[in-house]
Amino acid sequence: MTTITFQGKPLNTSAELPAVGSDAPAFSLTSRELVDVTLASYAGKRKVLNIVPSLDTPTCAASTRKFNQKASHLDNTVVLAVSADLPFAQSRFCESEGLTDVIPLSTFRSSFADDYGVTIVDTFLRGLTARAIVIIDEHDKVIYTQLVGEIANEPDYESALAVL
Repeated sequence: MTTITFQGKPLNTSAELPAVGSDAPAFSLTSRELVDVTLASYAGKRKVLNIVPSLDTPTCAASTRKFNQKASHLDNTVVLAVSADLPFAQSRFCESEGLTDVIPLSTFRSSFADDYGVTIVDTFLRGLTARAIVIIDEHDKVIYTQLVGEIANEPDYESALAVL
């Protein structure tokens, strides 16, 4: 369990992020086409997991836009925007924002949030994910993690992108 804050008030996550150097936990998430997508779906690619509570908030939308702009053009790299939003809402968000270089994926029928230690377990945000970045290399090793201490803040993009 890790303590983070929302507008200065403490809340807890279910566990800690996967350790740098460890094998990335396998996952199954749901695409906008309602198809299950797994870690193996991106075999041989670097994966930037931009984990957000909901794309329907200003900070989550901003981080998704920034990763669309800054990381999606990198060679052999996919940017996965992971949230608890339903695939329909994720699709609408990406279409309305013109985001074509991030792949929105939903946690709505998976154990991803628990497996990656980002489930918020208390307060009115219980059940959503914390804001985090996990970068996985082409061999499915975790090479970078960042749990944002204040959920209302954006992540440190430069530190994340520096590992790529």
